[in-house]
Formats: sequence, structure tokens, C-alpha cells
Amino acid sequence: MESINKRWLGFILPSNIAAEGLHTVIPLFVIRLGGGISEVSVMIAIHYGAAALGSIFWGKILDKYHAKKAVLLATFSIILFCCLWLYNTTKIEPIYIISPLSGFFLTARGPVTQMLVMETSPNNQWSKLFARTSILSTLGSLAAMVIGAAWSFYFDTRQYFMICALATAVSIAISLQISKTHFHIERNTLVQSMHGMQHIFSSHLRMHNHLFFPKIPELYDFKHILSLLKGKVSHEIGFLFLTNFLFYFGSNIYFTALTPFLKSFGLSDSTVFLLYLTQTGTMAGFFFLAPKIIARMGEERSTMMAYVPRITGVVIAGFVVTLFIGSGLLVAAIASMCLMVVGFSIYSTSNSVLLFKAIPKGFEGTYLGVNSSMVGMGVFGGALTAGFVTRTFNYPATFLISSLVLFGSVVLFRMYLYHKLSGRIL
Repeated sequence: MESINKRWLGFILPSNIAAEGLHTVIPLFVIRLGGGISEVSVMIAIHYGAAALGSIFWGKILDKYHAKKAVLLATFSIILFCCLWLYNTTKIEPIYIISPLSGFFLTARGPVTQMLVMETSPNNQWSKLFARTSILSTLGSLAAMVIGAAWSFYFDTRQYFMICALATAVSIAISLQISKTHFHIERNTLVQSMHGMQHIFSSHLRMHNHLFFPKIPELYDFKHILSLLKGKVSHEIGFLFLTNFLFYFGSNIYFTALTPFLKSFGLSDSTVFLLYLTQTGTMAGFFFLAPKIIARMGEERSTMMAYVPRITGVVIAGFVVTLFIGSGLLVAAIASMCLMVVGFSIYSTSNSVLLFKAIPKGFEGTYLGVNSSMVGMGVFGGALTAGFVTRTFNYPATFLISSLVLFGSVVLFRMYLYHKLSGRIL
């Protein structure tokens, strides 16, 4: 079992270098080709839309065939093709195909990793192995930013796609060595474990990792949300679903606009990579503190507290960054970006615990599918909203709307707490 662990763990680091590299450099490349916030917002929206479909598709494939090695090889082969295609493209139009294609296939490695954890270790070791995968993922993200900052300082952004291609090729080589496991566990088992739930929600900065569909939700599964829209409360978890929708909606307005916003100040690609490196490093460090904060304050108070740095980070971007130039601009940008991930580190961890506790026994797959749908719609809508508002008005207006949406999420979470504590379940 240990030999299997050593073999498959190896692909996590290079695959995350490629994934995070692509996520960061594609918007920079679009801007370099003459695009703006409109093009970037559409690229991000269709990327995450395809990622949501991919989460459903690859989950079904894995549940039916358990073909983890084949899925990884297919995934990394397509990503390698995307990297080479990006390197050879000189127009924006092909990226409208490459962006959703990469989103659809990149999301496959998440459920494969989760299933390998469960199938290659006893359940009392899942927490330890999930932690190892999270650390490797974070190291891959940090490595992508370090390489990107150094590489783009000396070379054209286009050449960075070859770094992503090389990392993907290494992932393919390692995946070829994965052996068959002797037994199979259904993905639905993951949502019955607190360790698995926390890994789904807390393992990474990029929001597509929070799309997990053990069961494809039907219209009836959204009954708790629909009842709220009719002015009734059938279960307080409906407030939690809507809270997450607005949280990711408002957050992705910010993150979609962030790269074009930074480039509008004339910052170099290398500087943008350094800013993201600082942000990723802050997130990695704070994830170790978040569980301690939550254990001390409780999930409810911690979630409320998480909104403070999140909204403050957005406000700084919209109304403080623009007041500075030079080093002052960089300091304000770093403060904004780091506050955003501090809030996310606390929110995602505490929210996963709250969601786990709120889901009725036996309905884990259904409720998690509904939550993933709400998160996916929030991310997709946030990306399109960022492009539309910025194009129509300006960046401060975009960040203002982002902060207002996040404030709306706070209101809904307060309503969730009220109905939960009062026991008003009709």
C-alpha cells in the first residue's frame, strides 16, 4: 500500500504547477494579445462553467469504471495539448476553446486524488494523507508563482506555457506508474467523512476545487432554496446554500477583475506573479492557523469573522489602491490580496464543518450536489458580472458591487444562524 502511495502522490506537485500556471498566465496572455476585462471575464466564466460539467462527467466515469489511471492520462494529455496550442497561438479567438477545454479536464484530477487517498490507505489514515495531498498542492501553487515570476522577468509570457507543458509531461510519466488498487470505494463515501469534506473545501485557492457532485441534483433537491424564494423556511440549510452562492459570486467578481486591474497600472507580468506568490504563500500559512481559530471561536463566529478581511480586501482594491503609485501601490495591492485569502481560509474551513453538520444523515450526496451547483453558479455569474460592470462603468464600481454582494452573504448567514438557533424549521 505504501508503494502505491509513493507512486501516485508524485503527480500532485507537477500537475498543480501546470494548473496554477495556466490559471494565472492565461489572463495575462489574453491582455498581452490585446484583450481586456471583457475577454478575460468570458474566459474565466466558460472555464469554470466547463469545470462544473467536468466535475459531473468525471465523477460519473470514476464511479462506473474506477479508471483512475486512464482518467489521469487522458486529462494530462489534453492539458499538454492545450499548453502547446497556447504557445503557438497568436490570436485571442482560439483561447475561447482552450479555456473551457482546460477547465473541463483539469477538474478530473481532484476526484481521482480523493479516491486514491481512500483506496490506498485505511480510513483512520485519511486525514494524514489528505493533509499530504493538500501540502503538495500548495507547494505546486507556490512553485508555479515562483517560476512564473522569474521566467516572465527574463522571457516573454508565451514561453511560460512550455513550463506548464513540461510539468504536465512529468505528471503523465508519473501517472503511467500508478498500479491498480485491490478494492474500490465509491465517491459518496468521501462526503460521509469530515476529513474528506474539509479537503474538498479547503485544499486549494482556486474555486473550481469546490465543485463536487456525488449525485446530480434535480429540481426537487433545491426545495429548501425554492421555499425561501417563496417566503417560507422548510430547512435552515437553504440559507446556507444561498450564503455560499453570494460568497462565491462576490468573491469571483473580485478575482476576475484582479489581473486586468493590476495590469491597468502598468505592472509587469513578473510583478503580477510576485503578487500572486505573496497571496498564495499567505493562504498556505494561514490554513494552518484557521483550524485553531475555529476550534477557539466556534464555526459560527469564525464564519462571521471571515467576512471582515474578505470585505476589507475588496474595499482596499476599489478605493485605496488607486490612491497610490509605485511601492505604495504594491503594498496596498498585497494588503488587499492577502486579506482576501485570510478570509477565505477561515470561511472555507468553518463553512465545510457547518455544511457537514447541517446535512441530514443519508442525504450527503444530494445536498453537496446542490451546494456545488450554487457555488458553480456563483463563480460563473461573478466572472460575467465583473466584465459587464467594468466595461460599463469602471473598476471601483466593480469592487463596490463585489463588497455589496459579500455583505448580502453576511445577511443571509445571519438569517441562517437565527433560524438554526431558534429551531424554526417549518
